[in-house]
Amino acid sequence: DGRFLFANDAFLRAAGITEAELPPYPGDLVVREDKGAIADAVRRHASGQAMAGDVALRLRNQPDEPVTLSLASLRGMGDAAVLLSVKDNSEESRLKRQVAQASKMQAIGQLAGGVAHDFNNVLTAIIGHCDLMLMRHSPGDSDYDDIQQIRSNSNRAASLTRHLLAFSRQQTLRPQVLQLPDIVSDTSELLKRLIGEKIVLEVQHDRNLGPVRADPGQLEQVIVNLAVNGRDAMLAKRPPGGTLTIRTRKVTAADVRAMNSDILPVDDYSAILVEDSGTGMPPDVQARIFEPFFTTKDVGKGTGLGLSTVYGIVKQSGGYIFVDSEPGQGTTFSIYFPVYRGGAVEQRSRKPAKVNPGQWGHARLLLVEDEDMVRAVAERALTRQGFTVVTASDGEDGLERLGDSGPFDLVVSDVVMPNLDGPGMAVEMRKRMPGLPILFMSGYAEETLRQSISIDQVHFLPKPFSVAQIVDAVHGALAASATPGEQAPANEGKLET
Repeated sequence: DGRFLFANDAFLRAAGITEAELPPYPGDLVVREDKGAIADAVRRHASGQAMAGDVALRLRNQPDEPVTLSLASLRGMGDAAVLLSVKDNSEESRLKRQVAQASKMQAIGQLAGGVAHDFNNVLTAIIGHCDLMLMRHSPGDSDYDDIQQIRSNSNRAASLTRHLLAFSRQQTLRPQVLQLPDIVSDTSELLKRLIGEKIVLEVQHDRNLGPVRADPGQLEQVIVNLAVNGRDAMLAKRPPGGTLTIRTRKVTAADVRAMNSDILPVDDYSAILVEDSGTGMPPDVQARIFEPFFTTKDVGKGTGLGLSTVYGIVKQSGGYIFVDSEPGQGTTFSIYFPVYRGGAVEQRSRKPAKVNPGQWGHARLLLVEDEDMVRAVAERALTRQGFTVVTASDGEDGLERLGDSGPFDLVVSDVVMPNLDGPGMAVEMRKRMPGLPILFMSGYAEETLRQSISIDQVHFLPKPFSVAQIVDAVHGALAASATPGEQAPANEGKLET
């Protein structure tokens, strides 16, 4: 008659009920829309020949997660009976959601990286032309303020592209071997001014942390972004205020095994924990916080790029980031960087070495850039400094210029170009002139660039850049490539290194 005779413990757990709550009919376990389907399936399997089949249903206690209900006819037990078994698909559904989310984020990252790369070329032209116009106007001119306003807004746009490149893990990083407590200490004074008087900053350091390899400037940005988010969460409380705690921790391989994490590989790590006593986050918000342009702040008070930038920087540095939060209980961000087992910790230099511009005023440069507007700006900027500039529109054109118009003291080249890209061109050029120094211009990651060509004397200038920045980069590349005691560019013969 379609009534339950017996249900084992596993079935009860999968259905989300106790033995006392077992209803008389299977239809009482599912949502109203599926009652007819399960009743028909039970009636069909209870009469006639032995048969088996599956049906997808939604349980009343778990309406958002469809489950598979398998039915099989039983014979030889006296009265006709039907065996029902439930397969718990919750873990499979969770993994499917994770894969779908990862695929979506990868697609967004590729889109963001491509848009940022093309946009950086446009911004380079805008900023460069603004710089050239400012050279012809004094601060008292009527156009001076308008040009400065254009340049200022272009720099704001450049900041957005840097966020997009960070999220897509294609930004320019200059990793060093360093200690996390040093980075936290350097950032502490800035954080005290940022978080205000209503929030207390506590800094705690573990002992004997292993060195990590990362970009110190980008790590500072990670800490600042997390601290500002924590500040906003604590100021949103009533009464506003709280404690922001930044900890550095030594995490051994044994600690990682004890954590039993499916994501964190077993290894030795140095970790940064940023903890606030703010409003916390519900699970649905935690699942989306690293998405670009997702924000819980009011319109105009946040771009939603802060945590996506943090995620990109951490992942591009080989680290892992986790968030632990409960509504009303605050939030803790934990960042793990694998311990670096290579060379010694590098000393951070705040000021670059001074370069004498007059030493290189008559050097011959080969400028290779496929974007006409960027090539025009760079050529004008370098020509104004007294350099002799020969231009090429792509890698193949650059190789022809090297043969027709060489030798050159320096090659300034874009990385991504049609036909023959910058790294491919550099390899061919080095076959002809092994000591030729090269300055690459791109918005893509320097580390990826170095891995793709693996040659010495390669310098890097991130886009977008100003007129002053490209001039300084050329001076620096020429100075770095000169032999000790050399006072003029090697215009004649092969450049020695």
